[in-house]
Amino acid sequence: MTVIDKPLTNLQLELIKLFSLDLAEEELIDIKRMLSKYFADKASDEMDRLWEVNDWSNETMDDWLGGKAD
Repeated sequence: MTVIDKPLTNLQLELIKLFSLDLAEEELIDIKRMLSKYFADKASDEMDRLWEVNDWSNETMDDWLGGKAD
């Protein structure tokens, strides 16, 4: 077994608190969806920021794909 010398992150600590609750399966699924949506929204916001900062366009994406899409 590997021992990790790093302390738990604030997210890990909060999740451990959550794990102490006895939730119904439906509630667990809801929490998974909320976490997934949160991280997907963060990734989307970062992509929007990168598009803005780098002045990317659909043409930029087409160039990255190796040419114009039909």
